[in-house]
Amino acid sequence: MLSVRDLDLYYGDAQALAGVSLDVPAGELVALVGANGAGKSSLIRAIAGMELPRAGTIRFRDQDVTGKDSHTTANLGIGQVAEGRQVFPSLTVEDNLEVGALLPRARRKMKATMQEVFALFPRLAERRRQTAGTMSGGEQQMLAIGRCLMGLPDLIMLDEPSLGLAPLVVSELLRTIRLLNEGKGISILLVEQNVAASLKLAKHAYVLENGRIVMQGRGEDLLHDDRVRQAYLGL
Repeated sequence: MLSVRDLDLYYGDAQALAGVSLDVPAGELVALVGANGAGKSSLIRAIAGMELPRAGTIRFRDQDVTGKDSHTTANLGIGQVAEGRQVFPSLTVEDNLEVGALLPRARRKMKATMQEVFALFPRLAERRRQTAGTMSGGEQQMLAIGRCLMGLPDLIMLDEPSLGLAPLVVSELLRTIRLLNEGKGISILLVEQNVAASLKLAKHAYVLENGRIVMQGRGEDLLHDDRVRQAYLGL
């Protein structure tokens, strides 16, 4: 579904990504792990059309989307849940969700999709009139995911979804991510600080260091790799 090949990305003279290649097959959950500053968010932003690569290609469903505007990639079916949730704090839950359905591909199904989101996150249904800025971090993350789902994505890129959340909330969040992938068949690219949890979820995973892919393989295999365990799990 998603194919990235030999991607280079710069911020001025500083290179953030160097020759990055990865694949997200249809219906699979792929994890991208690495230390802070490795380039994970830069890669997601480049795929989403928020950063312009200097070299390389990004293909989605065999269509070249390299350098396309973010509204174009979103309407093709690439959804993003940004780091830090990025909800509209002064808008209600319902208004935030409606914003997610403004894409041409999603407008006609707005009401039906919203009911599906409320079924997935009953807490959002209970607080549909509440302003997003008054909600807890976990509730805001539910809202961020729900808003992404309102756009009817075929692929969701999740950037550090558990950041700053309590362990119990993280467990619930990871179960939801698994449900979206296995139950609803949505392809997922997961960038997650909880390396052990993401590798357990992922069928395939990549390790990004200093803007380069240095390892890849089955999530389970990387979870038991000594280099990964020492570098990211403290074992």
